[in-house]
Amino acid sequence: MEKILKFVDEKKFIEARQELKKKNVVDIAELFEEVDKENVVKVFRVLSKDIAADVFSYMGHEQRRLIIESLTDKEISNIIEDLFIDDTVDFLEELPANVVKRVLKNASEDTRKIINQLLRYPESSAGSIMTVEYVDLKKEMTVEDAIKYIKKIGIDKETINTCYVLGDDRHLEGIVSIRKLILSDNDILIRDIIKTDFIYVNTLEDQENIAGLFKKYDLLAIPVTDNETKLVGIITIDDIVDVIDQENTEDFQKMAAMAPSDEEYLKTSVWTLAKHRIVWLLVLMISATFTGNIIKRFNDVLESVVVLTAFIPMLMDTGGNAGSQSSTLIIRGLALEEIGLKDIFKVIFKEFRVSSIVGIVLALVNFIRIYYFEKTNFLISITVCITLFFTILLAKVLGGILPIVAKKFKMDPAIMASPLITTIVDAAALIIYFSMASWLLRI
Repeated sequence: MEKILKFVDEKKFIEARQELKKKNVVDIAELFEEVDKENVVKVFRVLSKDIAADVFSYMGHEQRRLIIESLTDKEISNIIEDLFIDDTVDFLEELPANVVKRVLKNASEDTRKIINQLLRYPESSAGSIMTVEYVDLKKEMTVEDAIKYIKKIGIDKETINTCYVLGDDRHLEGIVSIRKLILSDNDILIRDIIKTDFIYVNTLEDQENIAGLFKKYDLLAIPVTDNETKLVGIITIDDIVDVIDQENTEDFQKMAAMAPSDEEYLKTSVWTLAKHRIVWLLVLMISATFTGNIIKRFNDVLESVVVLTAFIPMLMDTGGNAGSQSSTLIIRGLALEEIGLKDIFKVIFKEFRVSSIVGIVLALVNFIRIYYFEKTNFLISITVCITLFFTILLAKVLGGILPIVAKKFKMDPAIMASPLITTIVDAAALIIYFSMASWLLRI
C-alpha cells in the first residue's frame, strides 16, 4: 500500500492501477484498512471500473461510508449498477438516511424499486438477505434453448450453478443444475430433467433457520418464495457464511452478558461498549443481592462455625463452572439442531449421570484435601463435600435444562449462559451449604 500511495502522490495513476490489478479484490479491500481517511477516496478512484464495485462490496462499513459520501453522483451510480442487489442492500442498511437517499437517487428506476422492496423485509429474514439476480427458465424450453439463454443473461447473475424453472404466474415448479443441462441432449425438454423435490424457504423465514438448512442439505443456494410459492429471490452460500458469522458473534456476546453489536471492537466508541455491557451487569449485580441475603439469613451458622466461610468461594466457583460447561454444550447442540425441545428429558437424565460421576470424584478429592491435609473437622469436611456433590448435580442439570426452556419460550438459548447460570447456582449452593451445616453440625 505504501508503494501504491507513493504512485498516487506522484500522480502516476496508471502504475498504481497496474499494481492494484495484480491482487485479488478481497486482498485489495483488506489493503484499504491500512489507508488513512484522507487517502481512501484517492486510492479508490485509481481502481479500474471493472473491479471497483467488487472491491467496494468487500470493504469495511466505515470505508464504504466514507467513499459514498465523497464520490460524485455519476461515480455512485456506476458502483450501484455494478453491485449485486443483495450487497447493495447490506451496505445501505448500515448508512444514515440522508446518505441512503442520495444512493437511491443515483440508482436506475428498476434497481431502486428492487432495493426498496428488499429493504421493507424484516431484519434477519430471508427476504432481507436474498438476491433477485438468478437464472429462471421455462419448462417448455429445450436444453439447447436454456443454455443459449444462460449464456445471454448469466453474466449479470450472482450464480448460474442452479437454475429455477417457473410455471405460470412465476410459480416455482423445480430446479435444474448447470451440470445436468450440459450433460443432457440438446433436444430434451427442461420439464423432463428438472428436480421437483427441492428445498425452499419463505421470505419471512429467520436467517438462522436458513443457515441450518444450508448445513443440513449441503446447499450452495436456496430459492425464496412468497406465500403463494412464487419465486421472489435466492439466497447464496456467501450470504449464509456472513449470517453464521453474525449469529455466532451475537451468541458469544449474549453468553458473556452483553448486548449484541455488529460493530468492530476497535472502531466502537468507549461509551457504546459501556452501554452494551452495563445493563446486563446491573441485572446480574442486583440478582447477586439474593446471595448476600442468603448469607445474612444464615449468619448464626457462620458465627458458630467461622471456618465454614473459607469454603464458600470454592463451592460457588465449582458450581458456576459446572453449570457453564453443561449450558455451553446444550447451547451448541441447539444451534446445530443436534438437540430439540423433545429431548429435554434425555438431557436431564444424561446430565444427572454425568454430574453424579463428576460430583463423586470432586467430593472425594476435596475430602482428602481438607480432612487429611488441612486437618479440618470431620463433620465440617463431610458437610463441604456433600454440599459440593449436590451443587454440581444441581448446576449441571440446570445448565442442561435452562437453554432448552429458553428455546421453548422463543428466547435465545445463549441468554442462559455462564453469567446467569452462575448467579442461579451461587444462590442454590449457599442454601444447600448452610442447610447441610445446620443439620449435620446441629447449629
